[in-house]
Amino acid sequence: MKIGYARVSTLDQNLDLQLDTLKQFGCEQIFEEKISGASKERPQLIKLFSILRKGDSVVVWKLDRLGRSLRDLIDLISKMKDLGVTFVSIQDSIDTSTATGRFTFNIFASLAEFEREIISERTRAGLAAARARGRKGGRPPGYSKEIISKIKAVKVLYDQQDKTVQEIADDLSISRATAYRFLKIANQWVLENKK
Repeated sequence: MKIGYARVSTLDQNLDLQLDTLKQFGCEQIFEEKISGASKERPQLIKLFSILRKGDSVVVWKLDRLGRSLRDLIDLISKMKDLGVTFVSIQDSIDTSTATGRFTFNIFASLAEFEREIISERTRAGLAAARARGRKGGRPPGYSKEIISKIKAVKVLYDQQDKTVQEIADDLSISRATAYRFLKIANQWVLENKK
């Protein structure tokens, strides 16, 4: 069975284009959501996953309608694969039931893994350089390891000037406001280490 998922970010936006395209594609059931992609709670997406059966196909109008970030997208599609479900993105011409679609998805997954490794390597290199200059490292009090790694990742990605703050926030599955707060904290740490 072809099952569609349509999402817009705000209540003011319209789902008509997505719904029309999904119906033309042959979706027998369509889950509609008016919620920000940054939101971790997407009730309709959860319902969609609850009815999936082996052999089904999840169809979206475009990739960004499904995932908050590349990592989130890969996690969701991997979950579908584990369930024996294929994935189709109409506008992006991706269909994981075909060899080309699986190849495209694997490239995305590899790029996401590569990006994570580069961030990790740069973070380690930056910490090593700081230690060589006599700056203190270590975990500041009051933050979990996960939060600290995200704060450092925001700083590294922002300093590269390749992405907007919104893109960095999407990649790290945090809000834009949190990305700015993490950047402020990271800059504060840099200033404290220079003293």
